[in-house]
Amino acid sequence: MSTISLRLPDSLHESVRKLAKEDNISINQFVATALAEKMSALKTEEYLMERAEKGKKSKFKKVLSKVKNIEPGEDDKL
Repeated sequence: MSTISLRLPDSLHESVRKLAKEDNISINQFVATALAEKMSALKTEEYLMERAEKGKKSKFKKVLSKVKNIEPGEDDKL
């Protein structure tokens, strides 16, 4: 495990302290979890972009053409 020194504005530190206390976790755990969530979001976007580059519009249209053109059920209408 690594240790880092992090400088935070007092207001942010106080907010993190309160939120961590509400969740009964340490500030360290709160920051580690927040960092992991942000990294996951960024990696997901990267993954989806890579997948999109591999896609072919013609294949998408072929699959989409198999979907029946029917009215949505009452629970599915906007």
